[in-house]
Amino acid sequence: MKPERRGLFLVVTVILLSATLGAIYGPKVRATSSSIDDAQTSVRELTSVLDIVQSNYAEPVDADKLIYEGAIPGMLRVLDPHSTFFDQRQWALNQEDRSGRYYGVGMTVVPHGDRIMVMSPYVGTPAYNAGLKPGDIIARIDDKATDGMNTTDIADRLRGARGTVVKITVLREGNAEPLDFTVKRDEIPRHAVDLAFEIKPGIGYIKLSGFNETTDRDLGDAMKSLNAASLDGLVLDMRDNPGGLLNEAIAVSDMLLDKKQLIVSQHGRSSPERRYYALLGNRGNNMPLVILVNNNSASATEIVTGAVQDHDRGIVVGHTTFGKGLVQVVQPLSENTGLALTIARYYTPSGRLIQRDYKSVSLYAYHYERKVPEHPTEVRQTDSGRPVTGGGGITPDITVAAPELNHFQQTMLRDDVFFPFPGSVGEFTLHYLSSHPAITKDFEASDALIADFRKFLASHNIHYTEPEFAENLDWVKRKIKQEVFVSAFSQQEGFKVQLGTDPQLQKAIEAVPQARALYENARKITAERIGSTTFRP
Repeated sequence: MKPERRGLFLVVTVILLSATLGAIYGPKVRATSSSIDDAQTSVRELTSVLDIVQSNYAEPVDADKLIYEGAIPGMLRVLDPHSTFFDQRQWALNQEDRSGRYYGVGMTVVPHGDRIMVMSPYVGTPAYNAGLKPGDIIARIDDKATDGMNTTDIADRLRGARGTVVKITVLREGNAEPLDFTVKRDEIPRHAVDLAFEIKPGIGYIKLSGFNETTDRDLGDAMKSLNAASLDGLVLDMRDNPGGLLNEAIAVSDMLLDKKQLIVSQHGRSSPERRYYALLGNRGNNMPLVILVNNNSASATEIVTGAVQDHDRGIVVGHTTFGKGLVQVVQPLSENTGLALTIARYYTPSGRLIQRDYKSVSLYAYHYERKVPEHPTEVRQTDSGRPVTGGGGITPDITVAAPELNHFQQTMLRDDVFFPFPGSVGEFTLHYLSSHPAITKDFEASDALIADFRKFLASHNIHYTEPEFAENLDWVKRKIKQEVFVSAFSQQEGFKVQLGTDPQLQKAIEAVPQARALYENARKITAERIGSTTFRP
């Protein structure tokens, strides 16, 4: 089949699949001869346009690119911002995200100049166990030089079948000669829980980063490890969690809410309402709950947050969420591609639609400016009668802005002062670690280390005023400690250091007593309401 015909076949498939899904989730109608004729006419017109472009455009045309990157995505963008076409690579990555696993060595890589650097090996993975470290420059893979390769090229070469071996040659600060690592590929799980520990005695902290096929299991394991039922409070951090699978959002909500409470409902085009309830409930995990969210918390994250807020199960702290209230069904297509098509809107238990307006703004403004209405489009009530708003994401019960960097801090980060980039300003951390290999978790940035750091800044012509440095001394010490912990231990240990002065997290911990009082009051009100409706004198 010629490329342009293969692409047109895919266009027809998308149109027919959209119609089929519309019939399943929308009005129960049969396709009419007129609708079929309209689709055929549209395809003929597209074919004519494509023929004219191929015959007359000033330069040779890649027909597949026109269709895969132009016609199909353009058609879907007219519908809404979340109906999406996946090309072959995007579809493969989407499947990995959904399953929560892939096969490779287990590390993230980032560009550094014209080379590729190891950002962080995941703890327990083949790369981590082999001894690869943050800051390593990947020079060769299986004896092939990486010159000119980008991160996608490197990632593709590092991935492969389970049990196969890849040889990785790196350049490392403090080593005159390249280092060779022979790494056996294995399954790399993408755990939804990044961190789970007691942030202070009796207060648990869980960082939940996504909703894939293992999220409910990962969260359940984390709660067991913390003995959640005995905690004085639990902070569930879902900042920057983009969401994922609807059924996992329902499973997570089920673990937090009381049995039989409504989690979410969805409405399609003229279709019956579908309602999802907590079937098992929290099973005694009644600890006070505080949820942390921000502007990047979306989709499944908002389902969980909305259910917790509407039932007064806990306090929401942070920044207003993204505002995605559309449900997509994901379908495979031919040529190893796929389609995510919006088939319904979802509503929180109180009846809120939290979807932001996307029809009167540009696609860029929708995704990046993320403006919410100055006045809420709807106001509902929680179980205890508190007002909550819809139409623009989930508004926290306690709003706490993320800290903004001052000029000094922006300068330090812009110049990569702390991060271990070999051969750049950020080599300070690597240089320190190469001469101090025995780092323990008692490490703190000493006065002597700060003096060396100031000399390092001077040697790289990074200027600052003495008042600036004095004002930011604690921040400098913390950043040095964070990067040292990332390199010496793991990304997770470095993140713990960052959490130590996180104002949103501190406010969440302070809100635990408020969360307890809210939940107890809501359960009392609900019990009284049930009693008043069932009692017959």
